[in-house]
Amino acid sequence: MKKVAHTLVLILVFMPIYTGVAQIDTPNGFYTYKKGDPNGIGKWYMGREIAHVMGYQGMQWLDRPEREEEENTTTLLLNMAIGPEDIIADIGAGSGYHVFKMAKLARHGLIYAVDIQDEMLQVINSRKDRGQIKNVRVIKGGEKSVNLAENSLDKVLMVDVYHEFNHPAEILASIKKALRSDGEIFLIEYRGEDESVPIKKLHKMTEAQAVKEMKAAGMKLKRNIDNLPWQHCMVFVKN
Repeated sequence: MKKVAHTLVLILVFMPIYTGVAQIDTPNGFYTYKKGDPNGIGKWYMGREIAHVMGYQGMQWLDRPEREEEENTTTLLLNMAIGPEDIIADIGAGSGYHVFKMAKLARHGLIYAVDIQDEMLQVINSRKDRGQIKNVRVIKGGEKSVNLAENSLDKVLMVDVYHEFNHPAEILASIKKALRSDGEIFLIEYRGEDESVPIKKLHKMTEAQAVKEMKAAGMKLKRNIDNLPWQHCMVFVKN
């Protein structure tokens, strides 16, 4: 009898895990947990399943020689209109592919290279030291905060990374806080509307989905610069 009672207690304790869809409050809505795409983490935000993070093991893909042709990074940086004194954060900086290109343009400014993976940050630090680059600062980000000072940024760049954030609502709140009143977020994501873009579905985003999530964070779309081969170049500002 005691064994039966103990079993019933365990069932009652763990029952919420198996009741289907669970919801957890966030600053801007709900996270939902349910089974989804094999490339996702089973966690949803505003109707979008969050994708698995690309680990540091995929670093070589970030620095692939054909990346310029596939993504036209040169045009992306022109879209950003980087000034010599700009202070910019590359959120999810990876191996620093964009960081060091921006550092040359913001030669009297500062580039924050923010990433959550120590292995990525070590590579950026090594490249920074080798090149004796003074205007790059490496920042260890958190799952819910980019760990940057309030009102400190002119521009924020996120390239093919936002869709992987485990806590997008909290991260966007953190970015908005760090952004100056006239600052801009450059959200670069593979076009979810375009089936010809050869990227897994969960690693793409539609403009409509991005606008919805940014609106919940108090941001509005200033423009979507449609001049990259596979990606949206969406510019958001404070609403």
